[in-house]
Amino acid sequence: MIKAVTGTKDILPNEISKWNYLESVVRSVFKSFNYSEIRTPIFEETSLFARGIGEETDIVGKEMYTFLDKGQTSITLKPEMTASVVRAYIEHSMASKQPLHKLYYISPMFRQERPQAGRLRQFHQFGAEALGSDSPMLDAEMIHMVYEILKRLGLKDLMVKINSLGIPEVRENYKKVLREFLLPKKNLLSEDSRKRFDTNILRIFDSKVESDQDLLKNAPMLINHLDEKSKNDFEIVKKILTTVKIPFEVDSKLVRGLDYYTKTTFEIVSGKVGSQNALCGGGRYDLLAEQLEGKHTPGVGFAAGIERILLACENEKSFNIPEEKLDFYIVTIGENLSEKVYEAASILRQRNFSVEFDYQNRSTKAQMREANKLNSRFVIFFGGDEYLSGMVSIKNMQSSEQRQIPISELQTINID
Repeated sequence: MIKAVTGTKDILPNEISKWNYLESVVRSVFKSFNYSEIRTPIFEETSLFARGIGEETDIVGKEMYTFLDKGQTSITLKPEMTASVVRAYIEHSMASKQPLHKLYYISPMFRQERPQAGRLRQFHQFGAEALGSDSPMLDAEMIHMVYEILKRLGLKDLMVKINSLGIPEVRENYKKVLREFLLPKKNLLSEDSRKRFDTNILRIFDSKVESDQDLLKNAPMLINHLDEKSKNDFEIVKKILTTVKIPFEVDSKLVRGLDYYTKTTFEIVSGKVGSQNALCGGGRYDLLAEQLEGKHTPGVGFAAGIERILLACENEKSFNIPEEKLDFYIVTIGENLSEKVYEAASILRQRNFSVEFDYQNRSTKAQMREANKLNSRFVIFFGGDEYLSGMVSIKNMQSSEQRQIPISELQTINID
């Protein structure tokens, strides 16, 4: 038997209502902040991610699904969305149409990671990108939006972590300070952290190895080396979050896993999803457009993992999704009525009612069981002597009230 590839998952009909509900909440919140949806191709040229995310990141170095197409072009299934959105922004000269673009997306992503709870090789994210302004109000807005989405989904056990990475010049100077601090301890670092010492030393803060974290306990912190503009912007972000009553903590070790971040970075974590507890993350990336051969374009964004959020909702039992109900189930009584039943269903469907009927010539009792299983609000009994006199019976399944109506009344029937 052929099965789904390891690290991928079928989303079956009994799960779809949760996904649809989450997506409706996401779209509603983004609309309230005046964000417009963007969709980009599922694959891009590999160089986009190598330039945008960074050659030395785990994503580019270890996790991308990359292949050569028939034209010998290196193609990658997108592992994240920001680089794709910025590429589209540059390619379509969106800056010439208006100064600020506020965009959102809901999309599958692909990474060759070790599958575990809340982490798949094909996974789904929603997120937002604001391109064209360096206002720290937009940094706060990103955090505000995703926090509002998570709150509306009923999640309570949340913690917002924020940090500032400053401007690149300050960060480069800080790397020298950190390198001096860690050099005497380099041989005590884990293998991955020793590699990061030479390639991207800030990523050592991401290490999950306890001994690495012990070595970093007294390390100098980037947040204490910020330039004045970065400090002021960070203060504005904190003040706005306080004003809108979003609890947060400053985490000076929060550097995020992508190289394009500048200034604000943030994560929202949950205590309800085990070790993979980050539900979303994001930050500012003022230099990314230039790295992708565009003009200087300040930007800020975030991405949130849908599977992880659904897992947190399940663990917190936070979902209260209205039960889906069928409007009408047509019970067929007798034979040779299939065309007439189909016509009646079509009339009702044209009026945006949901309708089902029997395809298998089952007994009346079996059809009623099916109507109950489908949570049908009403049952129409079609056939017998009533049909011969141009009538059908309609039963309210909640009140059990039953009445006869002319068949022609199906064109105008109102059930609210």
